[in-house]
Amino acid sequence: MFTGIIEDLGRINRIARKGNQAEFYINTSLDLTGTKVGDSICVSGACLTIVRLEGQNFMVEVSGETLSRTYFKRLKSNDKVNIERALTFSGRLDGHLVLGHADDVGIIKSKKKEGDNFLITIRVSEKIIKYIVEKGSIAVDGISLTINSYKREEFLINIIPHTAKVTTLGFKKSGDYVNIETDYMGKYIEKFLMDSSFYKKLSSEDKVIDMDFLEKNGLL
Repeated sequence: MFTGIIEDLGRINRIARKGNQAEFYINTSLDLTGTKVGDSICVSGACLTIVRLEGQNFMVEVSGETLSRTYFKRLKSNDKVNIERALTFSGRLDGHLVLGHADDVGIIKSKKKEGDNFLITIRVSEKIIKYIVEKGSIAVDGISLTINSYKREEFLINIIPHTAKVTTLGFKKSGDYVNIETDYMGKYIEKFLMDSSFYKKLSSEDKVIDMDFLEKNGLL
């Protein structure tokens, strides 16, 4: 479990491909005292397991499933990645609860300067736009962010100067890929509703779960 508050911009030292899997060797400026082999670590939005530690360098194994759900198959040596260590029970939850389970890959459609901030529009697939709500939380490359607005298959976020300075969103540009994790609560609610006997009795026309559906059935 993570918070979406990035601790460091790490650098990919080397990538070793092994069939449909890979090993990432990553350098970080974080103090890894207390970190051990077997610990979880979030790398640009993906929860991975540390399998080797050498000073300020660590190695993680990336499964075929993770490669298929992220843009990691496009990464190369010297690329930068967002790093966050796992949340402890004694830590502060400053962002939102991030699982590190990427839902899909988004594409930056536009990045515009507004004052000192950046307004970034990200296009996502139709399968996850339903979990995106205005002023809701979303993790982009593992960064906890608030959704300004959305329409069709894209959403808008606002990046403050600090976030731009310490994360990958500071140097990414239009056409670049980002890992997306929507708020997991929406997925659980959808599953509970779809599996309920109440939902199964509805006609096919009424089985669209939207704001009208929720209001009509007393859920708002």
